[in-house]
Amino acid sequence: MSGYEDLTYEVKDRAALVTLNRPDKLNAWTAAMEKSLKRAMAEAVADDEVRVIVITGAGRGFCAGADMNLLQSIKPGKWEDRELASAAREETYDFASGLGPDVSPHYGGRFGYLMQVKKPIIAAINGPAAGLGLVVALYADMRFAGSEAKFTTAFASRGLIAEHGVSWLLPHLVGPAHALDLLMSARKVSAAEAAEMGLVNKTFPQENFMANVMDYAKMLANTVSPRSMAIMKAQIWKALFQNFNDALAVGDSEMQKSFGSADFKEGVAHFVEKRAANFTGR
Repeated sequence: MSGYEDLTYEVKDRAALVTLNRPDKLNAWTAAMEKSLKRAMAEAVADDEVRVIVITGAGRGFCAGADMNLLQSIKPGKWEDRELASAAREETYDFASGLGPDVSPHYGGRFGYLMQVKKPIIAAINGPAAGLGLVVALYADMRFAGSEAKFTTAFASRGLIAEHGVSWLLPHLVGPAHALDLLMSARKVSAAEAAEMGLVNKTFPQENFMANVMDYAKMLANTVSPRSMAIMKAQIWKALFQNFNDALAVGDSEMQKSFGSADFKEGVAHFVEKRAANFTGR
């Protein structure tokens, strides 16, 4: 695929780096960016060379939220901008991996497809993440932040509400009390506080932030089974809708399937032979 708008895509060391690319606007969200992000995810899924996906922002910001020109164009009574809605529907892709339990019934809306992507998605939050920008980061599997990053839900200060499933995502990450604080106050949160409450996995010093994130991505891409990661991702997102016994049953079933996989054989062989792993995802 080619022709991305408001976004760049490159592959290095088995990691797809997806960069929101409107640095002069702190990467404020546009319909073109939304369309490009979905296409980039489809390209990364289809590329066997890609094992991990990293989403970040160009310049000094991650994403400042929806472009104000789009917000101003929303008509009374409409729940979302027509241009963004049509962009989300214009191209459809099948993200089902056939690995692990099916999570598609649980995650709908504009960004639920990110849960279906079989490869781990890391949000590398290099600077301000506000409103819709924070929403996109919440749909990632993991979040790392630069030490100078800032976070705000922003919705309440715009007269809006907890959008796009954030009322479910945030409490699962940080608990109801922190979620209500972040949503109701719309206050700015530092990277350190975000890490303390569990909003991000970890912070790295700003000066070598992306190098640290890409080192982590490279570790995932080269030392563990992509098949295992795909199934584990599906297990975790599915388990949030299961009781313990149902999650246990899925795990037992998937474990038996793993025993017949090439990656299991390679996992044992590289350990016994004391060499680097050569997983194929099969």
